[in-house]
Amino acid sequence: MLYYALVFLVVAIIAGVLGFGGVAAVSTDIARILFLIFLVGFLVTIVMHAMRRR
Repeated sequence: MLYYALVFLVVAIIAGVLGFGGVAAVSTDIARILFLIFLVGFLVTIVMHAMRRR
């Protein structure tokens, strides 16, 4: 999932450089959402791992 977030970020950067404002905005939003989902999943995994060690 982090891979897709990075892909959409690259698409947003390229679209922004080429002047496609709408595509850049949508790609940035998708990348941000996917990154947040990845980050929440990562934090939940860390907490569950720490609780299982005890």
